[in-house]
Amino acid sequence: MIGPLEPTRAAGLERLARFLPKAGRAYAAGRNHDRPDEGHPAVSGLSPWLRHRLLTEAEVLEAVLGRHGPAAAEKFVQEVFWRTYWKGWLERRPAVWAEYLRGRDAALGGDLAPRIAEAEAGRTGIECFDAWARELTASGYLHNHARMWTASIWIFTLRLPWEAGADWFLRHLADGDPASNTLGWRWVAGIQTPGKHYVARAENIARYTGGRFNPAGLLDEAPEPVPGPAPPKPGPVPEGGTPAPGLATGVLLTEEDLSPAFLLRAIRGEVAAHATLLATAGRSPRPVADIAAAFARGAVEDARARWAGRLGARGPDATEPAAVADWAAGAGLAQVVTAWAPVGPTAEALDRLERLLAARGIALVRVLRPEDRAAWAHATHGFFRFRERIPELIEDDRASVP
Repeated sequence: MIGPLEPTRAAGLERLARFLPKAGRAYAAGRNHDRPDEGHPAVSGLSPWLRHRLLTEAEVLEAVLGRHGPAAAEKFVQEVFWRTYWKGWLERRPAVWAEYLRGRDAALGGDLAPRIAEAEAGRTGIECFDAWARELTASGYLHNHARMWTASIWIFTLRLPWEAGADWFLRHLADGDPASNTLGWRWVAGIQTPGKHYVARAENIARYTGGRFNPAGLLDEAPEPVPGPAPPKPGPVPEGGTPAPGLATGVLLTEEDLSPAFLLRAIRGEVAAHATLLATAGRSPRPVADIAAAFARGAVEDARARWAGRLGARGPDATEPAAVADWAAGAGLAQVVTAWAPVGPTAEALDRLERLLAARGIALVRVLRPEDRAAWAHATHGFFRFRERIPELIEDDRASVP
């Protein structure tokens, strides 16, 4: 366990301050060790706050590099950029998300549903897997190495559809992110990088859990990768929109980006009103776990409270696009400005909202952060080629910190 998941920026900053002394070589040495009984002391545990951008990647990197420098902090910096890379990769290949949704719905409605339920409940008889299943549902978090082992056992030993496992994670993780989650499961299965899969091995589990688990003889350690189509070629990087000056403007906050200073800089004028739109329920056709839903909801509430003085009149806390469209029309807005939402449930909700607003003569302006646009331009091949660009992307991130 990584401790209580308080969905506030203040809690994220406190966690970052505690982690900073360990963000260099200590992180590199200990990051693969799964130690829930000790609170996972080697890792940052910042992923829920980064996922919702209560903290931005730029400010976390600024703090870590200011303390340790690029060489000592290299491993942690790469982990931060994995999240950026996955978002850019999926943003430029949205058909992969649609393909996942079709596979998920088929898997959840098929004959394997009872076995899927047993695995999710931690009743497989594989002690390590069952413990991680219980930790996930109890805490809304799993160590990254435990996520990889769990996904591998799910796919290759339990022989369950990877899409159903990805849905399980996305419903429960407080840091559940459509890109990182979907593409991580595809990578374990051997679809993301065709023919290259991740196999959980008893010896590796025993070593990195400190002997807490040793599933010798229980795992399939020589599986074939899951077959699947080759990843599509990347499409263009989205441009995002620019707010028009002099119009009655509202701001819409979503769980995707709760550091809206860059939106206010883009608007360069008065904000008449603001609202929130929470699309967490769209992560799955099944109920999203209370911990994940509460973190997203609390994060949005925290951002609204912190920025209320600069966002004009308070509008609704909406869960449906129609409520936002009605609010915008009633408030006499000409444009609604929001942060770009990457591929996933929030982007789908914004697509619906855009159509509803257009019918009322109101523009929806989705503003893309410049540092995201710069990074996503390089999400064309694998991460190892992407990471060659990290030094220049760090400079782009630094330029984004006010």
